[in-house]
Amino acid sequence: MHPSFIKAKIFASLALIIMTLAFTFPMISFHGTLNKIHDEKIDEISPMAVTVWNLYNQGRYKSTTTPKEAHNDLMQMIETSSEIGVASLPIWSCSLEAPNYPKEAFPEGIPVYFHFDGFSGEVHEMNTINHYVGMDPMWRGGQLEREIGIYALLGLSLFMIFFIIYDKKILTKVMIIPASLPLLFIADYSYWLYWFGHNLHDWGAFKIKPFMPTVFGDGKIAQFTTHSYPTIGFYALLAIGLFSLLAILAKNKAMKESGQ
Repeated sequence: MHPSFIKAKIFASLALIIMTLAFTFPMISFHGTLNKIHDEKIDEISPMAVTVWNLYNQGRYKSTTTPKEAHNDLMQMIETSSEIGVASLPIWSCSLEAPNYPKEAFPEGIPVYFHFDGFSGEVHEMNTINHYVGMDPMWRGGQLEREIGIYALLGLSLFMIFFIIYDKKILTKVMIIPASLPLLFIADYSYWLYWFGHNLHDWGAFKIKPFMPTVFGDGKIAQFTTHSYPTIGFYALLAIGLFSLLAILAKNKAMKESGQ
């Protein structure tokens, strides 16, 4: 076997492992749990979902109103009616500095984190501000993406496994998708923000003109200062993209030099 075929398999395997640990596995394990919490079907929550959430939420942001003893303990978070996010790694962080919010409690503003399958952080607080300026609540954004995200990643994982096992040109082209994940996320995230900023309602405390929120960096929404930056999940996407690109290059080189 050409050595570049081996390199391609190694690079693709690394990309698959990162995607599985960062997104696919926690998304599958926690799938439907928030709905059970909302419907008060606590007894139907699987021990696996509890264990995965507790593990993946180590070191994650928790609301200042969440009791410390409930941190990283899903059942106590439920018992104390604390705000619960999903288990997968957060990809992007967006925070708002509100003039009437104490700097001591929110030194970097009110933070919300975007995941493939949902949101985490101060979602309730963010929705209050969204309502104040006439914007939709956060759950209105990316509904389709969040519904199909888990199936899309499972399908992509299957294609990556085929790429590792078989040396076919068509599978090399499919690897362009994981290689493009960082760009695909930014494009979709930008569309979310554009949609929010251009679908304003009369329920706001005052009217503002349609606008494009800042995708990366610091910006302004009315009298609020915004901070929008990548977080750990995006760096995982960059690693997936890099290893996928290296896998494509290695396999193309092997196929060309071996006459396939």
